[in-house]
Amino acid sequence: MSKLAQLRERRNALAASANTLNNQYPADQRMPKAEIEKLDAILAEIEAVDGEIAREQRLNQLSGDALNDPQAQHDFALNAATRTPGAHGASAEETAALRTFLTGGLSALSGEQRTRMASRVNPDIRAAMSTTTNTEGGYTTALEYQRSLESAMKQFGGVRQAATVIQTATGTQMQFPTADATAETGELVGQNTGAALGETTFGLTTLDVYKFSSKKIALPFELLQDSFIDIEAYIQAVLTIRLGRIQATYHATGTGTGQPRGIVTGAALGKTGTTGQTTSVVYDDLVDLEHSVDPAYRSNPGVGFMLHDSSLKVVRKIKDTQGRPIFVPGYEQGNPGGAPDRLLGRPIYICQEMATMAANAKSILFGDFRKYIVRDVMDLTLFRMTDSAFTLLGQVGFVAFMRSGANLVDAGGAVKYYANSAT
Repeated sequence: MSKLAQLRERRNALAASANTLNNQYPADQRMPKAEIEKLDAILAEIEAVDGEIAREQRLNQLSGDALNDPQAQHDFALNAATRTPGAHGASAEETAALRTFLTGGLSALSGEQRTRMASRVNPDIRAAMSTTTNTEGGYTTALEYQRSLESAMKQFGGVRQAATVIQTATGTQMQFPTADATAETGELVGQNTGAALGETTFGLTTLDVYKFSSKKIALPFELLQDSFIDIEAYIQAVLTIRLGRIQATYHATGTGTGQPRGIVTGAALGKTGTTGQTTSVVYDDLVDLEHSVDPAYRSNPGVGFMLHDSSLKVVRKIKDTQGRPIFVPGYEQGNPGGAPDRLLGRPIYICQEMATMAANAKSILFGDFRKYIVRDVMDLTLFRMTDSAFTLLGQVGFVAFMRSGANLVDAGGAVKYYANSAT
């Protein structure tokens, strides 16, 4: 048995010992200090063995001894993008699969190629990234971890779900003529009396688009090869989330100058909180906010309230003089958490990009949110980069772009906001 094989066998034995020791204690039971020290010692020894394996692999490659070790042949093959078919004992089909993987990633492999590669990989996942930063991918390659990835979640994008979303083939500026006819009226005239002049005026609202970037991510070949999850699919999902989250921020509070105009920015003042309501709202102010929007808009379908989840929590705690919660619809119907699904009989839209309740904060919106137009130019574009800038570093690059814009296309106050009191 070669030294490299001995090192791998030793590492697997150490990893098994660590797993056995760790599994003796459930998550709710504290491990004794002596056992913790023992586990730390095993993990430190595993890291030392990983270093020896990495050095031995490098020495084997330099000396040519890798040709005598079947596992080393496989390791060398995975890192040799320019290898010729049939070299070092591998079949042409296996070499083709390796080339496809390194140039196109997991998604480029056929089902047969995936099976062929899987049959060549050691059943134990190798921790080849043990000398790198775990939070940058090492955790996904470690032998001792569950073969899945737990991703933290955070809500975003409340405006888009309530707005009108359109898609265009180009990014040229869109113009929306507007007219405020709320004060338009005729006149009563007498017999043989001429009509008075009553000209009307028009305005113009534009809807420009802007380019959003997900920021780039560079993955080393080692992480692509050794990760036990579909790392490329996860990265693509992350890029999509990044684009959605940055757009959601501008959809809520964008200034409209060099960026989309957010719905909060475009809304008009509907009600300022009663003195003392810096971090709260009273029932009367909610009624006033609702009635600050003209009945012509309030009769439209989908008209409702939009606010941060923490602001909804404040609203849910409003009680009458007898200490009874005012807003209880949904409790009996089994809504998640027992939260009311409507406020004053209107739908509730959660927007985590809006301000939470604070002095002078625009914390609640009410109105016809369909007047807010979100415009996407075609679809999200994702690039997978294997050019020399990345290849010379042993990396594959990923980045996504999307062109989008948004504006409140309204001339008559379809959306109003509640501002908390200053004092």
